[in-house]
Amino acid sequence: MEDITEEEYFIGSDAIISQTDEKGIITYANRAFGEVSGYKTTELVGNPHSIIRHKDMPAAIFMKMWETISGGQAWNGIVKNRRADGRFYWVDTEILPIKDEDDRITGYIAVRKEASRKDINETQETYRKMLETQE
Repeated sequence: MEDITEEEYFIGSDAIISQTDEKGIITYANRAFGEVSGYKTTELVGNPHSIIRHKDMPAAIFMKMWETISGGQAWNGIVKNRRADGRFYWVDTEILPIKDEDDRITGYIAVRKEASRKDINETQETYRKMLETQE
């Protein structure tokens, strides 16, 4: 893993899809996820999804996300992720719980697409303020 840089990576139009177990360990990553994250899909599978977590993401966002999805609901948000080479990318993310026949959560599926510049700008400011109050 490289040091974090201030260089943005633009993801393009492919849907980025991953699946995790109930603890957030990646069990499936599509080709686009590997390309965008800068990892081989074999490097992603078996690792926690936080492998791509960027330091600019407030912990409170992930706490709310986990509260929502572990409660059985879908979560949607704008997320800044970190590539293996240290660059960053923004995605509009939707995470859905996967349930078994007894309605128990067995994992999660995430679908991500390119976030709009408007959403990125608004979200970036909100996250910056959240991080300032965290410190």
